Amino acid sequence: MTIKETYDVVILGTGPAGLQAAIHAARAKVSVLVMGREHKSSLYKAHVENYCCVTEISGEELLDQGVQQAKNSGANFLNEDVVKTTKQDNLYSIQTESGRTINTRALIMAMGINRNRLGVPGEKELIGKGVSYCVDCDAGFYKDSVVAVVGNESAAVVGALTLLFYAAEVHLIVEQFQVSERLAYQIQASEVNVHIGRRVKEIVGDEQVEALIMDNDQRLNIDGVFIEKGAKGAIELAALLGVALDEENFRYIVTDKQQKTNVAGIFAAGDICGPPWQMAKAVGEGCVAGISAAEFAKKNR
Repeated sequence: MTIKETYDVVILGTGPAGLQAAIHAARAKVSVLVMGREHKSSLYKAHVENYCCVTEISGEELLDQGVQQAKNSGANFLNEDVVKTTKQDNLYSIQTESGRTINTRALIMAMGINRNRLGVPGEKELIGKGVSYCVDCDAGFYKDSVVAVVGNESAAVVGALTLLFYAAEVHLIVEQFQVSERLAYQIQASEVNVHIGRRVKEIVGDEQVEALIMDNDQRLNIDGVFIEKGAKGAIELAALLGVALDEENFRYIVTDKQQKTNVAGIFAAGDICGPPWQMAKAVGEGCVAGISAAEFAKKNR
C-alpha cells in the first residue's frame, strides 16, 4: 500500500467509531486514510454481548472484522500515532511519529478519551497543582522550571522535546520505548534526561508537586510532571485547532447532529463526544461522521 500525501478524509482512531466512519466515507467514493493502532482501542480487550444482533464476540475479533470491512470498502490504513495537527490553507496537515506529513480536506477525530492515569499516590490530589496531562496546554506555565514527563509512547517523547523550549531541565521517565526509530533517536540525541527502565511509584507534594519517587526509591525533585501515556489524545489535538469542548468538564468535543464541530472540516465521533461509553453510540456517530466528512470533502475539492 502506498500512502499518498493528500486525502479527502483522514480518520484518527481505529475503534468502532473510527472504523464505521471509514466504511461509510470510503463507500461514498472519497479517498480515506485511517490512522492509529486497533489494539489501543478500549474495545480491544472487551467482551461484547450487549450490541444489537451480536450475541457474543471478543472486542479483538470485532475490530479485526471492522478493519477488513473498511479495507474492502476502499479505506487505507497507517499504523502510526499523530504528534501534531495544523491548518494549512484549506487543508489540515497531520504530522506522524515517523516524520511523515499527510494532508486532508476533512478530519474525523475518533480516538476515544484518555483514561491512562498513573494511579499512584499523590496523583489525584495534585492535579492542577503540578500534575498535568497535556504538554501542549500547560508547557507555558513551566518556563525555567524543572519538569518530568512520564510515558513510553509518542506523546511522552514529543512532549519532552517540546518542553525543552520552556523548562530549564526536562526528565523523561520511560519503562520501555514504544516509538518509531526516528523519535527514539531524537530523544536520545536531545538534552532531555532519559530514565530508561524506571517507573513512578509516588508523586510528592503538599500544595504543589515537589518530587517524584521512582521504583528504585530515587527522589527526583521537580516543579511539575506531565503524564503522557499513549499517543496524543483528541483533546490535545483538538485544542490546537480551536475545536470547542464542553463548557462543564472540558473533556469532550462538542458536535451537532451531523457530528460537525465548530471548526469547518473537523468532525468527531465516539467516546470523545461524551457518555454513554457504549459501542452502539460510537458506531452510530461514526456512521454519521463518515457520511458528513465525505460530503464536506467533495464540496471542497
